[in-house]
Amino acid sequence: MADPEPGLDRPDRPAAQGWDALWPAGVPRRGRLRVRALTNLRWVAIAGQTITVVVVAYGLNLPTPVAGCFALIAISAWLNVLVSLVTSGQRLATDNEAAGHIAFDILQLSALLYLTGGIVNPFSLLLIGPATLAAATLPLRHTVLLALLAIVACIFLAVTALPLPSPDAEPFNPPLLNRIGAVMARVLGIAFTAAYAWYAAQEAARMELALDTAHTVLAREQRLSALGALAAAAAHELGTPLATISIVAKEMGRNTPDGPLREDADLLIAQAERCRDILRRLTRTPEAGDAVHERMTLLQVVQESIAPHARRPDVRVEAVVSGAHGEPAPEIWRLAEVLHALTAFVENAVDFARSEILVSARFDARHIAIEVRDDGPGFAPEVLVKLGEPYVTSRPGAEAMRSGHVGMGLGFFIAKTLLERTGANVDFRNGRHGGAVITARWRREAIEAPALPDPFGELSAPGAARNDATV
Repeated sequence: MADPEPGLDRPDRPAAQGWDALWPAGVPRRGRLRVRALTNLRWVAIAGQTITVVVVAYGLNLPTPVAGCFALIAISAWLNVLVSLVTSGQRLATDNEAAGHIAFDILQLSALLYLTGGIVNPFSLLLIGPATLAAATLPLRHTVLLALLAIVACIFLAVTALPLPSPDAEPFNPPLLNRIGAVMARVLGIAFTAAYAWYAAQEAARMELALDTAHTVLAREQRLSALGALAAAAAHELGTPLATISIVAKEMGRNTPDGPLREDADLLIAQAERCRDILRRLTRTPEAGDAVHERMTLLQVVQESIAPHARRPDVRVEAVVSGAHGEPAPEIWRLAEVLHALTAFVENAVDFARSEILVSARFDARHIAIEVRDDGPGFAPEVLVKLGEPYVTSRPGAEAMRSGHVGMGLGFFIAKTLLERTGANVDFRNGRHGGAVITARWRREAIEAPALPDPFGELSAPGAARNDATV
């Protein structure tokens, strides 16, 4: 299913230089490495390699090509120093640059392994590390090339290498079957670990993109709500001075003979009246801004969620509020998240319903629940198991939908995310007799607004006298 409004799946991107290169259109953003991260990882490897060579050669007194090993380690250290001198460590490495660093690490480690036993050296498992780092941070093509480089290195080290340092006079030479097993273990480790890391990083990047979109939607809803609050406050504050201007202008008009000054007074009266008309229009549907406008009854919530589709000729949209007998109907805070999410659910129901949609709000002493139900075909099984995740959609295309909306499948994810931020538990299911059912359920204290004080000294609860209402 799709978004509530066109363009929500594709929020306006910043115009900052280099943005398209950092996050191409339609492609989830991947993690990228700073140059400092690459050099720091190499310093860790250098320290580990140095300690290993010292322990094996001098601690265990095993025959080790110390000069060759320290030469390779020195090359790594020299590269780190050179990189630190010629570039800023805080700079993001390009994909090709990061791939070059990782390729060097694979080759340097392979050379060390060649001098110390090849594939039978237990430290040959470390070839999995660079391939995994590439899978977690680089595009697929770079990951594949670096994984293939590591695999080729494993095969080469199985075919030819210097003997493994051993205390025995005879060099350690395992049977061919052991070598084949060691190669297969390393190759499968590189392939599967890199695949797991790439899939996890891809999923994390997709979730990051979806969450960024959800935050953009919420920010826009909050800005719209703030504009409504500003309009209500302006109308309230400007009403008194405009009334004063109107009264003074009328007095001037009555006490002024016909002439230019009388015409100016009449114009002033007309313009003041026009300002009052504008303020009346602004305050006709106030959004928020004071103790009254920032709260809503449940009936107002369901009314606003169905308002864009209430008069459709092809589908009947009905809203119902009901509660436990004798339980006063609660008022809730006006939350942009709730209104946006419910409107999104209703719009999706409009696209799939056959003839009827029911939005019902129910309450009892501890909970408030709002349900959107339609009489359509319901959720497909393959969609239902993943509904609420980003990029899940069953829309065939905009031309087949009543709303004409089509997107990347972020609508339900955004709505679910926004509702969960308010403390709701969101449930998607198919009704017993068909149709899709979406339920959001809160504990009353999560969204209930406290009762306003009565001007006569008692607490007022406007919905207390009526527990059932239908629109």
